[in-house]
Parts: sequence; structure tokens; C-alpha cells
Amino acid sequence: MEQPLFAAMDQILAFWPYVVTLLIVLFSLLATGHAVLSKRDTRAAIGWVGVIWLAPILGVLLYVWLGINRIERRARSLRTERPRPDSSSGLGECPAEVPDQAGMLAGTPLEPLVKLVRDVTRRPLLAGNRVTPLVSGDQAYPAMLQAIDEAARSITLTTYIFDHDPAGQRFQDALRRAMSRHVEVRVLIDNVGTHHRWRPIPRWLRRAGIPCAQFLPTLIPWRFQYSNLRSHRKILVVDGRIGFTGGMNIDERTCLERRPRHPVQDLHFRVTGPVVAQFQETFVDDWAFCTGELLQGQPWFSTVEPDGPVLARGIPGGPDDDFETLRLTLLGAIACARSSVLVVTPYFLPDASLIAALNVAALRGVQVDIVLPAESDLALVQWASTALLWQVLERGCRVWLSPPPFDHTKLMLVDELWTLLGSANWDPRSLRLNFEFDVECYDRELATSLSDLVRSKIQQSRPLSMAEMDGRSLPIRLRDGVARLFSPYL
Repeated sequence: MEQPLFAAMDQILAFWPYVVTLLIVLFSLLATGHAVLSKRDTRAAIGWVGVIWLAPILGVLLYVWLGINRIERRARSLRTERPRPDSSSGLGECPAEVPDQAGMLAGTPLEPLVKLVRDVTRRPLLAGNRVTPLVSGDQAYPAMLQAIDEAARSITLTTYIFDHDPAGQRFQDALRRAMSRHVEVRVLIDNVGTHHRWRPIPRWLRRAGIPCAQFLPTLIPWRFQYSNLRSHRKILVVDGRIGFTGGMNIDERTCLERRPRHPVQDLHFRVTGPVVAQFQETFVDDWAFCTGELLQGQPWFSTVEPDGPVLARGIPGGPDDDFETLRLTLLGAIACARSSVLVVTPYFLPDASLIAALNVAALRGVQVDIVLPAESDLALVQWASTALLWQVLERGCRVWLSPPPFDHTKLMLVDELWTLLGSANWDPRSLRLNFEFDVECYDRELATSLSDLVRSKIQQSRPLSMAEMDGRSLPIRLRDGVARLFSPYL
């Protein structure tokens, strides 16, 4: 009995190497097929195929772990699993684009940009808006709090950081007063952003009776600054008529007149006119995604009359249905530029296509100015950014380093006619991994005033030169180069 059993085991063991080899080849073929079909970058596809076949088993495991983009897939699956508003059932969808509105730009170099952004966002460009810049929390917070105190029907607020500090307390008190006047209030805060300080504010808002939800709760450590699928949007809408957006969180550090320990410069905007409906649509979609509650019709939406000269369009960005809308908008705007491109951003980690677009614009004779903080609040991001700045400097782009306090402003201007404002940074996290909200504006007066603001920043900044980049010591260059390897995740 034992001899036939051992003989059978020997036969199985003899075939086992062939079975393992067959499985390795099968999994390698599957991984190779996935890489060939899904990787947009040819070099990335070639690199992964090489890893898969040159390191059997390990290469497949590495590809499954690091090579598959789960961010976009997870974002899309989450969105489809949750209820979404139905604009046909009284949502209050914003008005359609009137051809004559976009026709105001006919014959200008920016005319193709109107079509490009309309096609990638599926949103109309709307006339009759007024956009007012608000510098720092000293201007922005009083305007926002006044709007909240004057609210008659509804308030919706979404932000990345809502600190439980004096600034946050002022907003909490104003929202509580609005609730006491029977104003409908909804507050949405990103879960990672709620832990920006050691006293998360959502529980205090709920104790005050203010409806509050958190965007995608996570078990990630509370100080983890590089988490994906975060809502980085900053939107406040009052009575469906007045909107605020930009780069500013609710954080006492932006109130420079109060002399905080770690001051932060920033820029926000008060917006009135039909485009505010697009602000509200974005909030309503996020709120339904997080809570299942559909905010439709009154009191959330109202008919908004034209209030100013600005053509404007909201641009939501994220790894779901709005994947790469912001990146495509940036590429289109740079391609249309004829005289100037001004970029102000706290984090500058553009991909190869954006670097190429900036360089081509500079070689065409467009003056490209990029304003970055001399001292970032995220050291790893600054090291990675420094490692790639030579790529724009060598083609004629100008880089300016603004002095402290840290500048959190997010702004892009083209030809002193087109403005992009909002929450997005020039980094992979904003352009591919997180949910953002920006607004494009066509108005020469607005763009000129903001260009003057940027040029005043430039006057206080120092230029970065190729000689300075080349003069970095070898350890510093190695540090920056290693940090750059992580730039897709920063």
C-alpha cells in the first residue's frame, strides 16, 4: 500500500515545478496585459512589463501592489454606490449657456478655451457674475460671516480644514445663530482635515445642533498629510445666491492682523451671479454622496439675476467623473496664451506634460512667471519641487520665491483676461487624487487687478536662477532627487 502511495506522490512532485512555472507565466501574462491596456504613459508600461518578467513572482506582486491605479476606480465605485441628485426632480440646475455670452470672446486667442473647458466639464459658461478678491482671513472671514448672519433660507459650507480655534469658533457661533433663525444649514468637512488640530470640530458643531458630515471617514493616522481621495474643496453658499470659494480654509493662521504664531497668506473670493448655482450643485452632489440626503429645490436653489460683467464657470475636479478636468484646463489655457502666464501656487509638482506646455509657451515668447513660497509648510514637497525646477528654468520660465509668511494662494492668469481661482494646487494630489473646485473667469478688469496683486508679490520675491540650482551641494541634490521619486504621491 505504501509503495503505490509514494509513487503517486513522486509523480505529483515531478509535475509540481511545471505547474508553478505555468502559474507564474499565466499571472505574468495577465499583469502584462493589464499594464499594456491601462498605462497611459508608454515608458511606465515598458518599465512595468520589464519588472514583471525580469523579477518573476516579485514583479507581479509589485505591480499588483503599486502599479494598479486604485484611486480612480475606488472613487468611481464609491460615487456609483451612493445616491446622486437628479436634476430633473427640482434640483435647480444652473441655466444653460447662451451662445452670445461665449461669443463675446469670438476672435480672441482664448475662444478655443471656452469650448475645451465646456467639453471636459460638461458645464456652461455663464455671464453676469461679480467676483471680488478677499485677501487673507482679515478680509475673507468678515465677509463670509456677514453673509451667514444675513442668511434667510439656507447655508451650505464645505471645507478641507475647519479648525477649532478662534476663527472656527466665530464660524460655529454664526452658524448656530443662523440655525436659531430657522435657516437650513449643512456643513461638510473632510475627515483628514478635521484632524488638522488635536480638537476636531465636528462634535462641537453637532453639540450646537448644526448638521455636519465628514467626507470619507478613514482610520489613517490623524497626522497623515498625504492621504488620497480627500475633499479639498472650499465652498460656502448662502441662500443659493452668494458664493465664496478659493484656497482658504477656516484657520486662525490666515488672520494676519491677529499676529498668529504661524501666519499663512491666502486668497479667497466672493462671487455673485448665475455661476453660484454651479457652486451649489457641487456641494449638493458631495452632500448626497456622504449622507444620502438630496438637497433639491428651495431653499437650496434660487433664481439668480445677473450681477456683474464676469463670464464664469465652475470646474469640479476629482478622480471620479471629473478625472483630469483641471489638468486639461491648465494645458488648454497655457496653449492659448499669447503674452503672459502667471502662476501662484504653494505646491508645484507638475507632470511632464504641464512642464512641456510651460516651456513651449516660454519658447513662443510668452512671459511665464511662477511664484512659489520660499519656505513651504511641507518639507518633502518642497524638496521634490526644487528637484524639478531646473526643467522650467532652462527654457526661459521665471521662478520667484516669495518671502514668509507661507503663501497658500492658488491662482493662474493668462493674458490679463482669463483667471483660474479655487482650491487646486499644481501637484498630482490636486490634479489626480483629490476632489477640488475651481472657477474660470473671463474678465479683463478682474484679471488685471489680480495680475497687479501677483506682480506686487513678485516685487517682494527673489528670482531663482539656474546657477543657484546648480550650486546646491551633492547631498542636497540627492535629497531633493529622492524626494522627487515620491512626487506622484505627494
